[in-house]
Amino acid sequence: MKAVTLGSDGVEIKELAEPKPSQNQVLVKVKSCGLNRSDLLETQGQSFGHTGGDTKIIGGEFAGEVVELGEGVTDLQVGDNIMCRGGSGWADYAVASSKRSIKFNLEQISWEQAASIQGNLQTMHDAIVTNGKFISGQTVFIQGASSGVGIIGLQIAKALGASKVLGSSTNHNKLSKLSSYGADVLIDTSQEDWLDSVLDSTDGEGADVLIDMLSGDFVNKNMEATKINGYLINIGRLAGMNGNFNYDLHAKRRLHYVGTTGRTRSIEENLKVAKVANNELWNYVINGQIRHVIFKKFSLDDANSALNLMNENKHFGKLVLLTNQ
Repeated sequence: MKAVTLGSDGVEIKELAEPKPSQNQVLVKVKSCGLNRSDLLETQGQSFGHTGGDTKIIGGEFAGEVVELGEGVTDLQVGDNIMCRGGSGWADYAVASSKRSIKFNLEQISWEQAASIQGNLQTMHDAIVTNGKFISGQTVFIQGASSGVGIIGLQIAKALGASKVLGSSTNHNKLSKLSSYGADVLIDTSQEDWLDSVLDSTDGEGADVLIDMLSGDFVNKNMEATKINGYLINIGRLAGMNGNFNYDLHAKRRLHYVGTTGRTRSIEENLKVAKVANNELWNYVINGQIRHVIFKKFSLDDANSALNLMNENKHFGKLVLLTNQ
């Protein structure tokens, strides 16, 4: 089978043997794969402790058809179409945990959407609702809203009843599109006075919940942009892994500053995150209130081009790979 691998020579397309499902796993004929920032970071040696190896297959999010059941699988059948999260998904065939796989109907959602929406839904629901303690009527600021996960975050906040949703970008073209996905206030973070715009639109208080995908040197202004006793949830580091953190400011604003990621969760914890998110949000996806933006599609052979585009950060929405099966 064809697979996108990461080894000592970087990202390569290789022919490998098909995997075999173990207990509680299924073999999936992959149709499409989602690209996530974590995939890019992995190729740059920044994630999951991976240090190279010729048969390391990239990809944590994919969708396809079940073609074989491992021992103990009772909740799926051969022929089911499923959305999968895990690893080694950028290939013609992949194994997936039956417990982390979700059946779907192709009449309701496409292969491309199925491969790339689950991670975004789960990440943003976990950030906004579970960790951000959001309740209807509050204000939400998505700091770095033009990525695939950011666009989903805007729509989740709006669907769940936010009184005002703020969305930011440093790119004017991307920023102008955010209103179509739930942003009531557009924040241009390329401008020095962007914090004033946030405070002006929140009666001088800041947002009840701020979802931060930037970090780096934005950290102190992000704290000022969050309401006193509000929730600042860190889920990304697009502006840098480190910053000059003002501890006194943090104390004065009495903030709940929470970092969250699926990378250090157990399978059971990730299953709970997925279940909670889907129970509350899936109907919004089906009825179109939460729309998934696919920016560009690539073949598996062109995986490097997809990774390069993500690294340039010029896309608006999600990038996906297709296996042509």
